[in-house]
Amino acid sequence: MATRQAHASAGAGEPILLVDGLRKRYGKTTAVDGVSFSVMPGETFGLLGPNGAGKSTTMKIICGLVQPDGGDVFVGGVSVRKAPRQVQRMLGVVPQGLALYEDLTAYQNLLYFGKLRGVPREELAAQVDDILRLTGLENDARRRVKGFSGGMKRRLNIGIGLLGKPQVLLLDEPTVGIDPQSRRHILDSVRRLADEGVTIIYTSHYMEEVEYLCRRVAIIDHGRVIAQGYTDEVRALAGDSVVLRVPLLTPEAQSVDVDGLRRAVGVPLEARSSELRFMLPEGSSQVPGILNVLVSMGVPLDGMTVESPNLETVFLALTGKALRDGEPSGGAV
Repeated sequence: MATRQAHASAGAGEPILLVDGLRKRYGKTTAVDGVSFSVMPGETFGLLGPNGAGKSTTMKIICGLVQPDGGDVFVGGVSVRKAPRQVQRMLGVVPQGLALYEDLTAYQNLLYFGKLRGVPREELAAQVDDILRLTGLENDARRRVKGFSGGMKRRLNIGIGLLGKPQVLLLDEPTVGIDPQSRRHILDSVRRLADEGVTIIYTSHYMEEVEYLCRRVAIIDHGRVIAQGYTDEVRALAGDSVVLRVPLLTPEAQSVDVDGLRRAVGVPLEARSSELRFMLPEGSSQVPGILNVLVSMGVPLDGMTVESPNLETVFLALTGKALRDGEPSGGAV
């Protein structure tokens, strides 16, 4: 279902990152099954998929933390299988889990990680000052991190990933659990980095962020790339379709039997704590039947809305499940 060939150029020149036929198994579980995509210099590229789809394993292979069973990754033309240390020097990694020393100040954290990164002493202070300005933490540089808000910690986490001026920055869910102001600051910072020529791989469950930041995306499910290309092209894969949104206003409605409802309506369905979302062909005559099923299952109806598909609903249409579905029993894959 890819809208472009995996290695088709998104512009002139050669890709800075080339992921070529990656395969990885853990016992009987195939985590990554032939994943391929490429990213151009200065591009912000969205890597999407539900929990357990293979994103985390793909990112670990790119970073040289996991050896693939097949395929390879090239960063700046260098093979991660043959020269992982050289590749790692070109990468900046911002994990979803915070990697900070809370008893140190923001400034001390940056100095410490900068020395670990191998930033030359004569460059380190200037890099730290630049990062503090970019992340909006210059006025809090001397405060201990333990007193920071969640959003401030996330910004500092991104700053640590920028030490050493990486050519490629991997951002894994950088806005999880933060306030709207910090979220906006992070998104604007990512855009500024892209404008300055930093290549960014962006993973998120917040599809509005991906649509705001990324010109191209790849969607992974069950270890395979099921769609990739320019954002508008991938969005168009939903075809002539609409999304029916039904609010869930009571605790009883929010405890509806989703699996039973999904079987009864026979269309892709996403259930959130506050609403149900059904993926329907445009002009579908199924709406009355769906409403009858909801009433029969005791779901009180207080309005509904219809909207055009976005990246999230495209994924729902392609796989029949939402980006937040599919939590694996053994942890992220």
